[in-house]
Amino acid sequence: MAELTQAVLAARVDVVVTGWQAAIEAACQPLVDAGAVEPRYTRRCVEMVEEHGPYIVLAPGLALAHARPEDGVRRVCLAAVTLTEPVRFGHDDNDPVDVVFAFGSPDADQHVGMLSALAGALIGGLDDELRAAASDDEARGLLEGIGDGG
Repeated sequence: MAELTQAVLAARVDVVVTGWQAAIEAACQPLVDAGAVEPRYTRRCVEMVEEHGPYIVLAPGLALAHARPEDGVRRVCLAAVTLTEPVRFGHDDNDPVDVVFAFGSPDADQHVGMLSALAGALIGGLDDELRAAASDDEARGLLEGIGDGG
């Protein structure tokens, strides 16, 4: 998947947050730090949940924060954080969340490619592998495996 092999990837494990907004901020921050998204992208990801509800909570314990390309995406990027303590987003079925992804894509084609690759990896157990990761480097390596088809 060319989109992910050239993507900015980041991961952090055992992150302490105070709520769902802070969880989104923690997932987005490495992407801001890498210059893959503008700082305003993080705020927009939070606003998307405020406006539309907890639709980003896709499965038990798993959220996928994102906003639109025009909200400040510079490069294809994906980050994951595992939380020391799960947080509630307000989803009836899939709360609480302990793995939060943040992603950005500058265009629709790359967006679909990244989501497809990520969905395949999640079906293969990526979320549980991230939960078991002992270090940021190990977790980042798991994200790199998405781009390798593994």
